Amino acid sequence: MYNNSMMKNLPETEKPYEKCCKYGAEVLSDAELIAVILRTGTRGISAVALAREILNREGGGILNLYRMTLHELTDIPGIGRVKAVQLKCMAELSKRLTKTTRQHRVKLTDAASVADYYMEQLRHETKEKLLVCMFDAKCSLIGDEVISVGTVNASLTSPREVFLAAMNHKAVQIILLHNHPSGQPAPSKQDEMVTERICLCGELLGIRLSDHIIIGDNMYYSFREEGLIKQV
Repeated sequence: MYNNSMMKNLPETEKPYEKCCKYGAEVLSDAELIAVILRTGTRGISAVALAREILNREGGGILNLYRMTLHELTDIPGIGRVKAVQLKCMAELSKRLTKTTRQHRVKLTDAASVADYYMEQLRHETKEKLLVCMFDAKCSLIGDEVISVGTVNASLTSPREVFLAAMNHKAVQIILLHNHPSGQPAPSKQDEMVTERICLCGELLGIRLSDHIIIGDNMYYSFREEGLIKQV
C-alpha cells in the first residue's frame, strides 16, 4: 500500500486507493481498480501503469483478466506469482458474483434467462464445455454439471453421464448448454446430432430435454426458440 509521502507526490489519477475511499469504487477506471488489487508497482512503474500494461496486452482490455494465464501474467515485469493469483481470483470472483445475482431470474421456458445466467461463465472459455442444467417439477434450476470439455461430439458425449447427473439431482427436465469459443453460436451438425441423441434418451427415461443452448460472445442460439425442440 502507498504510504502518505508517496501519495502526496502522485497526481490524483495515480491515487486509486484514496479516490475509492473518497468517491467509491464505481468512479475508478479499469486500470485503477486493478491497481488497488495490485497494491504496489515495481521499480519505476506505478501500480496504475502496471495495470494498464495488463489491459493493453493484445488489445484485450479488462477481459485479459479472464483470458491471460498465470504464466502470461507473470511474464509482465512487476507481476509476480502472488499478484497474478490475486488477479485470477478476482476475475473468478466477478464471474461467480454475476452468476449468483442472476440465478433467481433463470426460467426453464426462457432461453434468454438461461443464456444470460451462464454467459459470463462460458463466453471466455477457450475450449468447448458442455453442461447439463437441471430443473425440478416447479421449473426451478437445481444444479448443473460439466459433462465434457473439448469438442462437443455426438460420438463422445455420453447420455449416461448426462442422465446420471439428472437422476442424482432428481431433475424432471434438463437443458444442455455449451459454448463456441469462436464467439458464433450457430449450431454445427455435431451439435444437432448431440441434441437428437439426448432427446431420444430423455424420452425413454422420462427426463425431458427442454432446450439446447449454445453460448457465443454475448449471443446465444436456442434449439427450442428455433423450433428444433418441440414445446409441450
